[in-house]
Amino acid sequence: MFTTRPEIAGTFGVIASTHWLASSTGMAVLERGGNAFDAAVAAAFVLQVAEPHLNGPAGDAPIILHDAKAGTQHVICGQGPSPRAATIAAFQDLGLDLIPGTGLLPAVVPGAFDAWCRLLRDWGTWEISDALSFALGYARNGVHLVPRVSATIESVRPLFETEWKSSAAVYLPHGVVPAPRKLFARPELADTWDRLCREAAGPSREARIDAARRAWYHGFVADAVDRFFRGNEVLDVTGRRHRGLLTADDFARWSATVENPVGYDYLGHTVLKCGAWSQGPVFLQQLALLRGLDVAAMDPFGADFIHTVVEAAKLSYADREAYYGDPNFCRVPLTNLLSDEYNAERRGLIGSTASMELRPGTVPGHTPVVDHGAADRTRLLSGDTGGAGEPTVARLGVIGADTCHIDVIDKHGNMVSATPSGGWLQSSPAIPGLGFPMGTRGQMFWLQPGLPNSLEPGKRPRTTLSPSFALRDGKAWMAFGTPGGEQQDQWAAIMFLRMVHHNLNIQEAIDAPSFHTEHWPSSFWPRVARPGKVVIEGRYPDSVLHDLRARGHDASKGEDWSEGRLSGARLEPDGQMFTGANPRGMQGYAVGR
Repeated sequence: MFTTRPEIAGTFGVIASTHWLASSTGMAVLERGGNAFDAAVAAAFVLQVAEPHLNGPAGDAPIILHDAKAGTQHVICGQGPSPRAATIAAFQDLGLDLIPGTGLLPAVVPGAFDAWCRLLRDWGTWEISDALSFALGYARNGVHLVPRVSATIESVRPLFETEWKSSAAVYLPHGVVPAPRKLFARPELADTWDRLCREAAGPSREARIDAARRAWYHGFVADAVDRFFRGNEVLDVTGRRHRGLLTADDFARWSATVENPVGYDYLGHTVLKCGAWSQGPVFLQQLALLRGLDVAAMDPFGADFIHTVVEAAKLSYADREAYYGDPNFCRVPLTNLLSDEYNAERRGLIGSTASMELRPGTVPGHTPVVDHGAADRTRLLSGDTGGAGEPTVARLGVIGADTCHIDVIDKHGNMVSATPSGGWLQSSPAIPGLGFPMGTRGQMFWLQPGLPNSLEPGKRPRTTLSPSFALRDGKAWMAFGTPGGEQQDQWAAIMFLRMVHHNLNIQEAIDAPSFHTEHWPSSFWPRVARPGKVVIEGRYPDSVLHDLRARGHDASKGEDWSEGRLSGARLEPDGQMFTGANPRGMQGYAVGR
């Protein structure tokens, strides 16, 4: 089939990411003797400068890694928890029934920095100053600004000018939106990274990395955030101004953890995901449902395939809503949800027509509860204020945030799949003295007590961030993933199914027209759902759209190149490595040799 670019092949190393500068940086690290873990860290820091509308230094970063020497896979949890003062009662006292999507109230402890430091310290070989040097150079001297960054800044310019003055100082130099395709410098961020490097002192490489971690979580970074949150009330999406709840003590209490991935065996492959503090296991649940169906006999671009995959996704995401949350605070029955018996029964719910219901399964000892108020919240998304006047500047920055992704393989066979996100420029005001905003992942908690994903102090929000990894015949095979919020474990699953069942290579599976559904409540404020909605890429023939509508789907077409932001890298038994990246948006790139 036609592809927009070749699937890259190599034997020395390959890397793919959502921006060509990050991919080039990662390859430069490999060429200079670094391993896959060093390369991923350096690339990740570059993404924070090159794609500030998609991730930032104070965002989140779940990571799946394969250690070739040990032959093991691990998850580094870069999802920080809620502040100690963040209780349901505290939000109820403010008259809120949802955590806002912008401002200071949804901020959690920023997890990305410590996650990258753990990866670098425990599996990498480079100094923290060397890993930061590429990004620091771009921040100091300027990074080529892709048009979407300029457009994002323009979309929130009135908010920055009237309310978030610290963001105006960073993103509106000389009072104007930086022009696309010009160099854009971040001197305050460069100063922050310079100081981290200076404070990274110690007798060993590991000690120097730990010193940088202390500077972030016990030192000047935590202190600057604490001062700003204590001293400012910030306009957010509610139309009111609120102080933040995050403190320096919250920073000091947390560090990134290393965990075992969750896995599922599927036709000679084992897919690995982060735990139920993420939405990752819904990928595995979809496989468990589809395992009993003849996916290989379906046209991978036909209506049968779309219908079947969509209906499996509806059932899996319904279970996400009912059962997933931070396992440190609730018991998530993943063994039941992935069992043959459970999925044999659930598979029978996939019929010939589209379901309009949100149908979690029944697990002994659990009472599934899902949100049914999402339809009433759609007016917030459309700007309908219920007669209270026109939407104001407070609503700016709510829609349009996304995510990044990185995949790396080195000559030793080490592999990384990571999905950094959060800390978007449009989500929260920049912290003076640091030059970057905080993340707003706390909006994913529910304020209804007793749910697996209900807000509690020190708890991880159930994130949508979801890197993917697969073994083939027991050996590390592929690192892959995508931005896309709720779509991450739809698009990645579609890519995997087409590769396994229909023999597509990475680039073919990425370029192929894709689709998604919005059937369940979104994880993002204002938590809307669109039951039955399916969006297919514009390149599908009208006959597929008509077929889906005849089956009862609320189906529509998007633009020709609009579904999926995927990248991936795989390692074959003969030692060849292959990689591919997303052409949509014209930023993703894969390199290798």
